[in-house]
Order: sequence, then structure tokens, then C-alpha cells
Amino acid sequence: MMKIERTLFSEEHRQFRDTVRRFMEQDVVPHHEAWEEQGYVDRAVWLKAGENGFLCPTMPEEVGGAGVDRLFSVVLFEEQFRVNATGLGFGLHSEIVAPYLLHYGSEDLKQRYLPRMASGEMIGAIAMSEPAAGSDLQGVRATAVRHGDHYLLNGSKTFITNGWLCDLVIVVAKTDPALGAKGISLFVVDTTMPGFSKGKRLKKVGMKAQDTSELFFDNVRVPVENLLGAEGSGFASLMQELPWERMQIAITSMASAEAALEWTLAYTRERKAFGQEVFKFQNTRFTLAELATEVQIGRVFVDRCIELVLKNQLDTATASMAKSWCTDLQFKVLDACVQLHGGYGYMWEYPIARAWADARVQRIYGGTNEIMKEVISRSL
Repeated sequence: MMKIERTLFSEEHRQFRDTVRRFMEQDVVPHHEAWEEQGYVDRAVWLKAGENGFLCPTMPEEVGGAGVDRLFSVVLFEEQFRVNATGLGFGLHSEIVAPYLLHYGSEDLKQRYLPRMASGEMIGAIAMSEPAAGSDLQGVRATAVRHGDHYLLNGSKTFITNGWLCDLVIVVAKTDPALGAKGISLFVVDTTMPGFSKGKRLKKVGMKAQDTSELFFDNVRVPVENLLGAEGSGFASLMQELPWERMQIAITSMASAEAALEWTLAYTRERKAFGQEVFKFQNTRFTLAELATEVQIGRVFVDRCIELVLKNQLDTATASMAKSWCTDLQFKVLDACVQLHGGYGYMWEYPIARAWADARVQRIYGGTNEIMKEVISRSL
């Protein structure tokens, strides 16, 4: 199959990809099944990733990063999802949590947390979703009330990626419930703070190796200096960062779809039915032809969006289009590929089965695809 040359990447990016690929194949893939059984990855893999410079690479050198462009993070996303290593919460840690600290945190917060995040000593999470508030961030009920030099934080969060392993959490809370979106603030909570507790690890349909937990805050005393940005600026900060977060989901969706297509092409050429390769049946070839075409279209669109990211020109509506369309395509491709695997496509030992189960949530988190359509329609 012809592949369009991806001129986005330099020789340095390509060399980095080779290094990341070796890491995924040697240090992640052999352990991933065991991590799925236990419900979380070992902390040792975080430290190994830190040693290799795979965590927070786009953060400045003075806070432990490598100061490189976001294409290095794109490489990390793609290589992780190429082998369906969905247990690793590196992307959220490095390209969602760390940027909030960098863009809105004080110099003290940056120096206190970012170097240890880059080394893998500290694992970051972000707590937005609540039992009664998912995509609707204005509906959060967690509160943070100012008392002198600290805030008292109360509430609960759920579906938190890295929630079981995390050492610090960025928490979305209402500092003035009467102000709606303008009453939302962001706080850095160290998990050693009294009153903070982790709930059970949540059992999910897919992404079984990714630790996803409930978090609870019972009169947690958060120092005023742990406020990110100004009080009441949290919603604006979230809206500023969400396009890149949604783009990350689109990037991983395309990497997953491409991998599934490759696995299925190989399988249908090896598997025989009625005396011939499954690939030789017209239905198989036509299905794969359609999928390959759509994946190629998706790849061109996503790479164009990445170019816009690098220029800081990616707008909210376009990021929402990418997130919505690419996750829909990902699941379409994976579902068709499961079908072409026949009964084996439903067996957990086959990568296509795991990828299919893992992919379902991509249309939900980061804002559901229905919410994406609402966002897109507002820009029309």
C-alpha cells in the first residue's frame, strides 16, 4: 500500500522513533499482559521512561525536560499505540498535566514538580470528571474555599487516569459556585496532603492496564500558592489547553487504526478458508480497500492539524473535528478488522481484540463526540 511521505519529521525525529520503538518492544510489550491482570503498570517503567527522556520532553531544560518540539511527543503517542500499550499514562502526564504547570504555575511549583515528573519519580494526573459531571466541566461540584493562606478543598472525582499511581493531581474545583464558569479554579494537590485519598481502581471494559481511579478530597488544605493562574481563571485555562488534548486523542486514533490495518492484512494473507487465503475473497479485499482509503485520508488531515499545532494555530473547532472523526474512524476500522479475523478476532490473546476493546473509550473521554459536534456547530 502506498504511504504518503510524512515530511513533518526530520532525521532527528526518525532516530528518536527508532529509540522509542525499541523501548516499547523491549520494556513494555513483554509486560503489558501482566499489567492488564494487575490493573496498573509497574512504576519501574515510568522510571525507565524518565531515564530515556521519554517523559515531559517538550518541557524546558531548566525544569528537567529536553525543550524539544511537540513532534517528539507525537512520535511517543504513535509508537505507544502502534503496539497498543494503552496502560501507559505517559501522554496525559507529559502533555496535559505538565503543560498546565508550565503555563499557569508559579516558578516554585514548576521547580518543585516538573523535574521529578520528567524523571518519572512523580506521576501526574488531572481530576476533572465527577460522578455527576463529565464533559460538562461547568457542572463540577468540588469546592475550594479560601481560608487565609490556604483553600479547603472538598469533593470527589472519578475516571481519573493515573489516579492509582499519581503523586500530584491538578484538580478542577469551584471557588465561587455563583459565578458558573468564571468561578472555576485549578489547584495542584500533592497526594501526601492530609484529607486526600484514593478510591478503588475502576474495572473497565478495555484499557485494563491503565490505572483509573476515584479520588476523594475531605477538607484538604491546599496552600494558596498551589493555585494555577488566577482564582476563577480555571475554565479559560482548560479551554486553552483542550485543543491539544483532543488532538492527542486524534493522533493515537490514527496510529491505532494504521496498526490494526497492518495486523489484518497480515492475518488475512496467512489465514485460509475454503482452500484459499481470506484476503483473496472479494469482500475482504473491498473492505480493506475502503479502510485503507479512509485511514489515508485521516492521516493527511491529522498531519495537517499537527502542522497547525506546531504553529500554535490549531483552533478549538478543528481539534474537535479531528477528535470526533478520527475516533469514529478508529472504531470503524477496528470493528471491521475484528470481523475479518473471525473467531480469533474475539480472543484476548490477539492484539486486534484488545485494541478493539481499548478503542471504545476514545469517543467518550476528552469530551464525548456528541459534545465535539456541539463545539463544531458553534463555529459554523
